[in-house]
Amino acid sequence: MKKYLIKGLFLVLLVGSSFSCKDDYIYSDLVRDNRPAIPVTFPGTITYGFNPFITTSIAGGGPIEFTLSIPASSGRTIKEITRIVGGATGINVATLNAATATSAYNAAPIAGTGTTAVFTTTLAAFKSKYPTVATAPVALPNYTEIQFLFLVTLDDGTQIVPEPVRVRIVA
Repeated sequence: MKKYLIKGLFLVLLVGSSFSCKDDYIYSDLVRDNRPAIPVTFPGTITYGFNPFITTSIAGGGPIEFTLSIPASSGRTIKEITRIVGGATGINVATLNAATATSAYNAAPIAGTGTTAVFTTTLAAFKSKYPTVATAPVALPNYTEIQFLFLVTLDDGTQIVPEPVRVRIVA
C-alpha cells in the first residue's frame, strides 16, 4: 500500500510540475535576443556563421575598411560613428563602454553620410594603437584575426552597438 501511495504522489508531482510555467513563450530581457530597432549591416563583408569579416594582407599594405549601413526604410540617418575599439577577438561591449578618448581607436567621431558611414584604417595604424595585439598570421590556419566594435549614433540621438566585425590577416 505504501508503495502505491508513493508512486501516486510522485505521479501527481510530475503532472503538476508540467503545468507550473505560465510564460513558456514570453522571455525576459536575460534570455532573448537583443536586436536593435534599426539594424546596422556591413556591406562588403563575408561570414561563415560568425561575425562578419574582411580579409587583408600584410604584403598588400594591410588596408582596412568597413562600411556601416542602416536601412533607408528606417527613416533615420547615421550622424556619426561615435566610438571605436579594436583589439584581439576578445573585446566586447564592456570594452567599448570603458573606452576613453585615449583608449578608443578613434580620436574624434567619424561623420556619417545619409544611411552609411565608412571607417578606414590600416594594419600599421592598428599596430601602433594596439602594439600588444598579435597581427602576424599563424602557421595553421595561415591567418590571424583582429576585431573592431563600433558605437553608432543616429540623427535622433539613438545609439546602437552593432555586432563586432573582424579583420582576417593573411601573409
